Amino acid sequence: QVQLVESGGGLVQPGASLRLSCAALITMFGEYTMAWYRQAPGKQRELVATITTGGSTNYADSVKGRFTISRDNAKNTVSLQMNSLKPEDTAVYYCHAERWGAAGRYAYWGQGTQVTVSS
Repeated sequence: QVQLVESGGGLVQPGASLRLSCAALITMFGEYTMAWYRQAPGKQRELVATITTGGSTNYADSVKGRFTISRDNAKNTVSLQMNSLKPEDTAVYYCHAERWGAAGRYAYWGQGTQVTVSS
């Protein structure tokens, strides 16, 4: 049974920081590319940041320089450090895991954690 469990969301003021964490109850965690997505009300889910098995990272233009994704393969966790938060960062943030194996693509989602940036 695969589970991705996000935590760390909340209500903060503009300019504040939050750190999201995703605990992955998953075997072969180190072989998964991990990512954070977000979905704001009335909008499509969008990719925020990815981190590969080798530690390479990629970010959406809207969060570059403010957000940092990291992973700890020993603890099966992936984190998203969010600094200088803006109201437009308000969304439900989802953890995502993906790998390709002999049987095809394996992809999983967490249940999401709400981030609200408001004064």
